[in-house]
Amino acid sequence: MDRVIEKKFWNSKRLMIIGGSIALAALIGASIYFSSGKSKLNVETDRITISEIKQGPFQEFIPVDGVVLPVTTIYLDALEGGRVEQKFVEDGAILKKNQPILRLSNTDLALNLANQETSVFQVLTQMQNTTNNAEQNSINRQTQMADADNALKEAERLYKVNKKLYDQKVIGKQEYESSLNLYNYQVARRQLADDILKQDGSSMKLQVSQSKESYSRMQNTLGLMRKKVGDLIVRSPVDGQLTTLDAEIGQNKNKGERLGQIDVMGGFKARVNVDEHYSSRIFIGLGGECPIGGKTYKMTIKKIYTQITGARIQVDMVFNDSVPKNLRLGQTLQIHLTLSDERNALLVSKGGFYQQTGGNWIFKVNETGTMAYKVDIQLGNQNPDYYEVLQGLKVGDKVITSSYENYGNIQELVLKKP
Repeated sequence: MDRVIEKKFWNSKRLMIIGGSIALAALIGASIYFSSGKSKLNVETDRITISEIKQGPFQEFIPVDGVVLPVTTIYLDALEGGRVEQKFVEDGAILKKNQPILRLSNTDLALNLANQETSVFQVLTQMQNTTNNAEQNSINRQTQMADADNALKEAERLYKVNKKLYDQKVIGKQEYESSLNLYNYQVARRQLADDILKQDGSSMKLQVSQSKESYSRMQNTLGLMRKKVGDLIVRSPVDGQLTTLDAEIGQNKNKGERLGQIDVMGGFKARVNVDEHYSSRIFIGLGGECPIGGKTYKMTIKKIYTQITGARIQVDMVFNDSVPKNLRLGQTLQIHLTLSDERNALLVSKGGFYQQTGGNWIFKVNETGTMAYKVDIQLGNQNPDYYEVLQGLKVGDKVITSSYENYGNIQELVLKKP
C-alpha cells in the first residue's frame, strides 16, 4: 500500500534562498552604510603619536643661530695708494693704538711734498722781502717827514722874523712875500709828507697781512701733504687684534682699498640670521636667551641690518649682564629669540599633522581610545615645542599629532593595538 511521505520545512532549496536573501541584504546594507557614512581607516597605535592637550605657560620664540663676533670691528682702508714696501706685523697680532702695521711707497706723493716744501720756502722768502721793503720804505718816509718838519719850522721862523721887519718897514715887501710863499710851501709839503706816510703805512700793513695769510695757507697745505705722506705708514687706530691683513710685499694698493680689519677685544656679540617672515616683529631691544654650558644667558638685539639676503635679515645681539667664559670668535650659538611675553595658554604638541591640515582641523581620539575623528580647531602662535590652541579643544583631550600624509580624505580612524 502507498505510504505518505512527510515534506521537510528546512530543505536545501529553502536554506539556499534564505541564505541568498540574507547575503543580499547584508551587501545592500553595507553598500548603503559605506556610501552614505563616514570613510574609515584602520591604524595601528604604535605607528602614530597621540598627545594630550594641556594648560601651561607659553612663550612664543624662534630658534636662531648666531656667530660670535667682537663687539667692535675696525676696518683698515688705504688712506693713500701705493706699493707695499714693508709689513711690520702678521695676521693675529695684538696691536696697540698707533702701532705701525705696514708701509707703502708713493713717488708721486713724495715729489708733491718736495714741490710743496719748495713753494712754502719761496713764499716765506717773498714775505720776508716784502716785510723788509716795507720797513725800509717806512724809514724813508719817516726821514722825509722829519726833513719836511725841519724845513717847515725854518720857513715858519723866517716868515715870522720877516713879518716883524716888514711891519717895521725894515725890509721890503718882496722879501717879506718871498718868506711867506716859502712858509706856505713848507706847510703844503709837510701835509703831503704826512699823507704819504699814512698811505704807505696802510699799504705796508696790507702787504704784510696778505703775505702772512699766503704763507699760512701754504703751511696748511704743506701740513696736509705731510699727513698724506705719513698715511703711507698704516697704523692701528685702536687697541685690538689684527684678524685680517690682505697685503703682500710688492703689491699695489689703491686709495680706499680694504687692507684688513682689527677686532676690539672688549666684548662679544652674536650676528644672527632671522627668517624674513618675522621681520615685522623684530626691533631693537627685543630679547632672547642662549643656553651655554648648562647656564642660560640673556641677550638683546642691539642693531638690525635692513638688507634682506637669502630670505633672511641679520641682527646683532649682545649679552645683557655676564658674558660666557671661553667664547671663541666664529663660534656658533643656539639662541631662542623671544617674540612675546610668557602667558598661560592651551597647548598642543607640535607634529607633522600641521603640514596636511594647516592647523584648521585635527584627529581627536575618543574616550575609549578606539576611534579618532576629525574636529575643527583654531591655532594661534607657536614655538618650537607647542602650538597655542584658541578653539576646538579642551584640557585632557587626546589628539593625533603625527603626520596625516597617508590618510587622504579619511574621516575616521579605527585605532588598533599591535
